[in-house]
Amino acid sequence: MSAQVSDLNVDFNVPLPAPALLMHELPRTDAEAEVVIKGRRRLEEILHGKSDRFMVIVGPCSIHDPKMGIEYAEKLAKLREEVSDQLELVMRVYFEKPRTNVGWKGLIMDPDMDDSANLPKGLRIARQLLSDVLDRGVPTATEFLDPVTPQYIGDLICWAAIGARTVESQTHRQMASGLSMPVGMKNTTYGGMSAVVNALKAAIAPQTFFGISPEGVASMVKTKGNQFCHTVLRGGEDGPNYSAEEIAKVSAQLEKGKVLGAIMVDASHANCSKDHNKMPGVFADVVAQRAAGNKNIVGAMLESHLVAGNQKVSSDRSKLVYGQSVTDPCIDWETTERIVREAAEKLS
Repeated sequence: MSAQVSDLNVDFNVPLPAPALLMHELPRTDAEAEVVIKGRRRLEEILHGKSDRFMVIVGPCSIHDPKMGIEYAEKLAKLREEVSDQLELVMRVYFEKPRTNVGWKGLIMDPDMDDSANLPKGLRIARQLLSDVLDRGVPTATEFLDPVTPQYIGDLICWAAIGARTVESQTHRQMASGLSMPVGMKNTTYGGMSAVVNALKAAIAPQTFFGISPEGVASMVKTKGNQFCHTVLRGGEDGPNYSAEEIAKVSAQLEKGKVLGAIMVDASHANCSKDHNKMPGVFADVVAQRAAGNKNIVGAMLESHLVAGNQKVSSDRSKLVYGQSVTDPCIDWETTERIVREAAEKLS
């Protein structure tokens, strides 16, 4: 008997349901497809300067309870109609959470929040919730952390992010080149922009890489390149990067790199020093820059939930505050309504 040389640190390795099987189990309706197609088209027009509307990616830092996600979507649907002439509101429906070291990895990876890692359950919940949001006429946004995830839910997503921890990853740059929706590339956690420029160059180019087919088998993927990839500024270790001076520097770097000059500003994370009380001020500053004529700024991101602040993860759901984030702190719905309406008025 030969010595074991592989899987020495693996507890188990079990197949997941194939993407095609899950999509058959939870199919996309024609009405949902229309919301996705029109939502993507409106965002593409904004990114390429064919529309003067300002896009706002807004919603919970992460989804941990589908019921809360649906309630938020219903509120956002009403607000969308109210400000639709000036703003394109897209809901954050984030299921995967990048971790600097350890922590809850999101609803797809651990839907029961108890380290049981029931991925099949998480994928089904995620796909159903995206359908529920689209059924309310609200376009969807998410961060793709694992390169396999888009095969399961990508057809229900209007805008995607590549995060600050993965923007330097060749795997994620290649993935972005094949995604069917606009993709925002965040600057690194330390604040650097060179990684974003390189990521944009890679993502707009054709790529060939290892992937997974709809049938769930390893495959070779060849892409056309994604022409709707753009920059997202989220601040860094040296502080915020949303000021007019910083925006001008970034615009010059994008122009020098010969990539799309469209810039979105994340009003949370390092741009508000992870203090959600500062988020409205950051958002207002960015909107004011756009209103003053800076057309390179095409949108902003807000982390917003039903209840302000955040709380620790608990597998005992009865101990959790309803409508409050279990990851980064968020502004509450009342604040969200107010600052979104103010932005629409300023941009009208």
